[in-house]
Amino acid sequence: MRRTERVRHRALAGASAAAVVAALLALPAGVAQAASPDVVISQVFGGGGNSGAPYTNDFVELYNRGTTAVSVTGWTVQYSSAGGSTWSRTTLSGTIAPGHYFLVQEAAGNGAGAALPTPDATGTIAMSASSGKVALVTNGTALTCSSGCATLPAVKDFVGYGSSASSAEGSPTGNLSNTSAALRAGGGATDTDNNAADFAVAAPTPRNSSSTGGGGTGGTRIHDIQGAARTSPLAGGAVSAVPGVVTAVGPSGFWYQDPQPDSDPGTSEGIYVYTAGAPSVAVGDSVTVSATVSQYRPGGTGGTTNLSITELTAPTVTVLAHNAPLPAATLVGAGGRVPPSAVISSVTSGDVETAGGYHPATDGLDFWESLEGMRVEIDNAAVVGPTNKYGDVPVVPQGSTTRTNRGGILLQAADGNPERVTLANALAPTPTADVGDTLTGATVGVLDYSFGNFKLQVTATPAVSSGGIAPEVTAAPTAGQLSAATFNVENLSPGDPQSKFDGLAAGIVTNLRAPDLVALEEIQDNSGATDDGTTAADETLAKLTAAISAAGGPAYTYREIDPVDDQDGGQPGGNIRQVFLFRTDRGLSFTDRPGAGSTTADSVVNNGGTPQLAYSPGRIDPNNSAFNASRKPLAGEFRWNGKPVFVIANHFNSKGGDQPLFGRYQPPAHPSETQRHNQATVVKTFTDQILAVDPNASVIVLGDLNDFEFSQTADILTAGGSLTDLPRTLPLAERYTYVYEGNSQVLDHILISGALAAKAYSYDIVHINSEFSTQLSDHDPQVVRIPLP
Repeated sequence: MRRTERVRHRALAGASAAAVVAALLALPAGVAQAASPDVVISQVFGGGGNSGAPYTNDFVELYNRGTTAVSVTGWTVQYSSAGGSTWSRTTLSGTIAPGHYFLVQEAAGNGAGAALPTPDATGTIAMSASSGKVALVTNGTALTCSSGCATLPAVKDFVGYGSSASSAEGSPTGNLSNTSAALRAGGGATDTDNNAADFAVAAPTPRNSSSTGGGGTGGTRIHDIQGAARTSPLAGGAVSAVPGVVTAVGPSGFWYQDPQPDSDPGTSEGIYVYTAGAPSVAVGDSVTVSATVSQYRPGGTGGTTNLSITELTAPTVTVLAHNAPLPAATLVGAGGRVPPSAVISSVTSGDVETAGGYHPATDGLDFWESLEGMRVEIDNAAVVGPTNKYGDVPVVPQGSTTRTNRGGILLQAADGNPERVTLANALAPTPTADVGDTLTGATVGVLDYSFGNFKLQVTATPAVSSGGIAPEVTAAPTAGQLSAATFNVENLSPGDPQSKFDGLAAGIVTNLRAPDLVALEEIQDNSGATDDGTTAADETLAKLTAAISAAGGPAYTYREIDPVDDQDGGQPGGNIRQVFLFRTDRGLSFTDRPGAGSTTADSVVNNGGTPQLAYSPGRIDPNNSAFNASRKPLAGEFRWNGKPVFVIANHFNSKGGDQPLFGRYQPPAHPSETQRHNQATVVKTFTDQILAVDPNASVIVLGDLNDFEFSQTADILTAGGSLTDLPRTLPLAERYTYVYEGNSQVLDHILISGALAAKAYSYDIVHINSEFSTQLSDHDPQVVRIPLP
């Protein structure tokens, strides 16, 4: 009750009964009594027994939203026509427990439909199917009002249904029908004293005193199908007349959601209906669906490692009404449901779909599962991955941790960032965005899953507010500093447009400040991905070095060894390899010791206490099974101002075949690690041989190791302290060379020997690619400047 209403009722105390009634009837239409603290009318259905009706009888359902039992003995449920003042009554008896329903059965129509659940009270009132008035009265006296009825002292609760109802709390509900009822939101718990706001027009779901909290004996709801689990407890079975409102329509199905949720946030209220063709429904349709419950496992990367989606198949869809209000989107983030911040899944072994232990409050995988198929809203979403070629945009709610200095979110050993979700474009275009941008206002969509990730299929394109990041430029080396860089140029071949060569050249000259040495990864052969037996890459490298000169850079030369055709993995036919690109005008030179072919194993020679490479350039143990279908490390001996510097360029085995973070198996298996561990062991053995001859030798190991700075791969290389992994020396917010599915992470490394690490070196990851929707490569380069006077 509003404060002004309470004062007015007090002013009437002591007046005659006639004067009180007259004064109450004079209250403005739509002004309600105080919201009931306990028993309310939770559902009204007047189409019982009519043509097409799902139930034989009209009914009124009550719900106790309070915390204590309430006796209704002597109370009445009363009904009047939409504009009438004559009221019919059904007398009640008994008690309604807190959180329970009470079903009042009224007259039957012509016999269509099924019987109601066992009623708690029975009357003979014949109600209109479309429009009328229903009152819950705390005595047995018949009302005599046509308007202003909701404010009478004995009226506990009141519902005007249908647009022509002459009295209501606030405004009446929408028109009902033979197949639709007025259902109070929140399973009956919502009461704002406005019938239009509190009630939705949906399929009738009668519940009696054996029902609690919005479920019940009156029929299956979407939350019953979804269940508090990762898969449906009803999978494989048939369900009938499941109600909801259509929230989104796709080319082969639609999503719909129950406007009457239960009280458990772990049970989703939305679901996808697969129609196998263009659906005949529209957004806003109130429908019932009879179908088979299915668990569909989407294909894409990982295939059987993806989670399955609960959906309804072979549906029969009945449209009850059009233009129903959509269920409110669930806010994810501050002020709404806050996702877990570190744990993706607490399942410790095996298939999560059979493991049990469903924890949506603490496990990110279960949190998003609890929203499957529902309308979800993220306000001012933070973009943590650039829009990719498929239109995917990874975002997190504001307040997520641990963020990078430029707005990304950092992958860590014990934090896979479960708060991430990917915006997808199956229903509406996604925006073009970079890391650090903000999607201003509300981003709304329905929650889906594919390709190992939860996807928010946006229903409208959000606006982008730029975060203002720009490609970085590192410092120039001084006269005494050797500058060495690594750069994965992503399958560079002569067939690429000149703009890619020019862009890479600008990155090397301007952003990296023309290093003395650049270890390049993913240089393809002269015919690119055409699998024609070509292995030479001289045309690729000539085109790149020419572009560098055209960009104002120095004259670079190169060394490399052509691989055996189709033996080093990567894009079929491309024959990617590592290359030493270097300039000789600042003190660096290459020591050529020719003779090594693609299968020749390099070795370390002790030349009177000075280490030398038997071949330069040479490949390290190329016939070792650790390098099957993978790139072989390229070793080279350089001299900086006359002193030897040993460099090993690497491109370790990719993560292809590993299980996804948000996948079916937890914790995800990483079978690709085994080969990287073996590769790291081979490289570490080789560097140890150099350092065994001269512990103070200058050794640089660099390249795309395809593994994290906290990985066992990095641990193997740094074992014993002979090599320092430079990404590990950076603050957390700066540790990334790559952004994958919204996770900023280290894949590329530079490691240096102890003698070099003891110098006052300067190390920089130069962010020019990974954070941007337009990029020349998916990797960021990095550079170290080491004073070697």
